[in-house]
Amino acid sequence: MPRKKPFSNKQKKKQLQVKRERKRGETGSGPSSRNGSVERGGQRQSDTSDSETTDVRRINQQPLSREGRYDPNRFRLHFEKESKEEVEKRKKLAREKTLQPISDKELEVNINDIYPTDKGLGFPRRPPWNYEMTRESLLRKEEKSYRDYLEDLNSRNLPGSLSHFEHNLETWRQLWRVLEMSDIILLIVDIRHPVLQFPPSLYHYITGELQKQVVLVLNKIDLCPPPLVIAWKHYMTSQFPHLQIVCFTSHPGQPYSTVLQKKKMRRKAGWSQAGGPIDILKACQDITAGIVDLSSWELKIQRDSAAERSDGEQPDEGESVVVEHQSDSTMDISSPSQELYKDGVLTLGCIGFPNVGKSSVINSLVGRKVVSVSRTPGHTKYFQTYYLTPTVKLCDCPGLVFPSRVNKQLQILAGIYPVSQLQEPYSSVGYLCERTSFLSVLKLKHPSLLENDCHEGELRSEDFKWTAWDVCEAWAERRGYKTAKAARNDVYRAANSLLRLAVDGRLCLCLRPPGYSCLREHWENHPDLPEIIALQGRTTEEGERDRDDEDNGESSTEPEEERDRDADDDEDGDDEDEGFGHPKLKDDKSCGFTVNMYSVLGGKECE
Repeated sequence: MPRKKPFSNKQKKKQLQVKRERKRGETGSGPSSRNGSVERGGQRQSDTSDSETTDVRRINQQPLSREGRYDPNRFRLHFEKESKEEVEKRKKLAREKTLQPISDKELEVNINDIYPTDKGLGFPRRPPWNYEMTRESLLRKEEKSYRDYLEDLNSRNLPGSLSHFEHNLETWRQLWRVLEMSDIILLIVDIRHPVLQFPPSLYHYITGELQKQVVLVLNKIDLCPPPLVIAWKHYMTSQFPHLQIVCFTSHPGQPYSTVLQKKKMRRKAGWSQAGGPIDILKACQDITAGIVDLSSWELKIQRDSAAERSDGEQPDEGESVVVEHQSDSTMDISSPSQELYKDGVLTLGCIGFPNVGKSSVINSLVGRKVVSVSRTPGHTKYFQTYYLTPTVKLCDCPGLVFPSRVNKQLQILAGIYPVSQLQEPYSSVGYLCERTSFLSVLKLKHPSLLENDCHEGELRSEDFKWTAWDVCEAWAERRGYKTAKAARNDVYRAANSLLRLAVDGRLCLCLRPPGYSCLREHWENHPDLPEIIALQGRTTEEGERDRDDEDNGESSTEPEEERDRDADDDEDGDDEDEGFGHPKLKDDKSCGFTVNMYSVLGGKECE
């Protein structure tokens, strides 16, 4: 049998070139992909994230599906690339800069510093159109409008001064559609840093141009001390007097930040026991003023609550939830609905930054899991609608990062930028450690003590100067993170582990509104305090006990050995990331990794 003639180098290069061109045609990411999508009759919308003035990095690449028209990478996160020089500079600084605890005043954040009015930090708007326009001409017009928006934004801000923000036009198109079809907007923020995730331009656009109402949902209040929840609520009211504000938690009744208890309880707890659905209902009742019949929604909340109280039963799983899966055709030319509460149905649009808990809020309102949740930014790819009752419809929008002037390290700790995509996580660890009592929380030993055990009885870790690199190295030693070949401490994995603890709320960093330190005693004795404590699922005695722990300086217990997969999985019970390998003890004083929230916040008087 004759042997096949081997391919020459020219033939191999030609085959590789053909494969690359085919791949570009499939993904729509090549230089001629925009024209190609139009030539193919618009079967797949173009990837318009590549601004001609910016260098964009695509995040969370997904494998392509040969069946169907849906492109799984169409709504992936797109952020501006950072230069290698900037990354190396921060890495060097993390090795050399000594960590210094910051003052309480520096934890206070003003929304005008995050979104200054003179920097043009708006968001892209949908350009005007008419029914005589073709689909392709509308897409080209939107792309041009978006490029003009980016050019104006970059011309008014110095390079590197803006934080990470979304550069994928397809995701902004999802926001346009949700704003058009919704009657009331639920703007969901994380109570630990609400001003980072509340763009004033979006609020004024909804209430001004669209003439619709906004309900601000302060989510995850179980991660924050009650006095700080009240302080943030009053601050947002002072900045936006006509804003409806609701406090919410999907997991009430948990210890503030016990790692083991939190993970186990979140797996066991049902979605229907959330704190806050009744407050969202009341806010919607005030806005609709009886135009829409919301009695079925109220009955559902009462029914779910009664089912949860009776021996912890879950609501009737046989009750169906109508889900409308939105396809690519949803972005076709469609008229924005000018009629509110069309056909007697109230449509609630859930929007917000990544990782604020939009999907968890929807699951809690429905009473069971209908949307998968994850700590990974960009997990929700495109919007879907869910009929809560025959007269109430929920609409879930992908998380969108708006342009702002927030520190990029703080963005990472807030879960806005994916931890798994970081090129340099050490500066973010340093930013976190300067704002928390990390030594008492993590129980770390300085690397110098680890090298010379003979000094362990003479010196303490507090006597040494710490850098961000030292913290990562000490955490790697404590957790047993080693590199595969040389068996050295894996500081990169340790840094990612610490950042995931912060994102998940187990190593908690809570920002404060301006003037909180001066008025701390006022907020701790506020008449609304018992209401917030009850919404968190705790008792007044528990709140007092936590305050006593702060005075005594108790902040943590010894952590157990953990099994860590370092993966961004769902946090609803399917993931074991940072989970423990040992079963939970029956004793109330279970072994865990406890952070006293008041101790983390500090308690110095106003000078």
